[in-house]
Amino acid sequence: MQFEYLHPADQIIMMIQRIYGYGMTTTSGGNLSILDDNGDIWITPASIDKGNLNRGDIVCVKADGTVVGKHKPSSEFPFHQMVFRTRPDLKAIVHAHPPALVAFSIVRKAPDMHMLPFDHALVGEVRIAEYGLPGSAELADKVAAVFAQGYDSVMLENHGVVVGGKNLFDAFKSFETLEFMARIEINARRIGTPVSLTDEQLEQAKSRKPLEMTDYKPERFSSEEREARREMCRLIQRSYDQGLFTSGQGSFSQRLSDGSFIITPFGLDRKYLEPGDLVVVKDGAKEAGKTPSRAVALHQEIYKAQPHVQSVIIAHPPYSMAFAVTSAGFDSRTIPESYILLRRTPRLPFGAAFLEPKQTAEVFTKDKPIVICENDCIIATGNSLLNAFDRLEVCEFSAQAIISAGVLGDIVHIDEKQVYDLEVAFNLL
Repeated sequence: MQFEYLHPADQIIMMIQRIYGYGMTTTSGGNLSILDDNGDIWITPASIDKGNLNRGDIVCVKADGTVVGKHKPSSEFPFHQMVFRTRPDLKAIVHAHPPALVAFSIVRKAPDMHMLPFDHALVGEVRIAEYGLPGSAELADKVAAVFAQGYDSVMLENHGVVVGGKNLFDAFKSFETLEFMARIEINARRIGTPVSLTDEQLEQAKSRKPLEMTDYKPERFSSEEREARREMCRLIQRSYDQGLFTSGQGSFSQRLSDGSFIITPFGLDRKYLEPGDLVVVKDGAKEAGKTPSRAVALHQEIYKAQPHVQSVIIAHPPYSMAFAVTSAGFDSRTIPESYILLRRTPRLPFGAAFLEPKQTAEVFTKDKPIVICENDCIIATGNSLLNAFDRLEVCEFSAQAIISAGVLGDIVHIDEKQVYDLEVAFNLL
């Protein structure tokens, strides 16, 4: 989807529906704005149901202060206007009250953005603005003062978060990623102490170079490939809807019978991916005119090393990632389904997925279909796309159950005899 071609009112409606629909703000809470090329500010209205907005509800405040629309602009218009004046490089703002970030705001802390490298690269450092009366000039001055220091994401004491971007989708991506990081840190602190990456490790990830690939132009599209593209888009959409990854991160791939594979593209919104956006990789060459996921090298090496693997998914689900950013052990011996699908899930050190893709690919034997990469990601493999997705989903559900069980009592794992019986009954030996 070419989001940038949509009218500002349509962009705002699309994103506020998304934010509200995924439980990241309430009926009355939050506001979005866009500064257009004429200097006009398009903004959500005051006191109108966020779950039922349409494009006619969006208000335009002209550069001369004239209000165009059937509603009043959001009561928080003053800080939107002040941020745009302070930071002319920003063209869009997202302000909302997602639960995890509100939790941080009411203890007056910011999430640790040093736990995951690519989240840090996207969001950058986060700072806190002092409390101010909502809608007041005082709050506008306090918020703008932090943005003036060069930060794009600002926590508001006892209020929520404000995120700016060069366009509304970029602001949304940072906002969504920040909320994910907040969830991960909260979950992690329930089971241990989160580990932050060093500046050296962050720089190591930042300097990662994309795999150099030649281009090739497909001569035809088989029915198998067309069906694989369709099914991948369906499950990518489902993964996003279930919160298994964010709009700009996570990669899916599926092997085809000719040895090629299809993979998600780099940088495109996961929620709106279409079959034509996916990228075919064949004999080390990529489909011309497209850029595959940055993780393409690992996907490729897994297919080379593991003939039984037909699909690979890399994701950052918030409960599973709590185990990736702490030293807490993840034990799949909770219920039969978890053990059958996840087996003895190993941990890999930070950087293994992108620094040593060949060595990492060797790990995915039939009894190790899913791994946790420290401070990085969860990697699931399967004998089909659905099988890999099922494993990722079960991993996240199991992680949530383990974290929740901690407030109830000591976990009793399935014992070795019961594990052996499962392995015999389900041909896992």
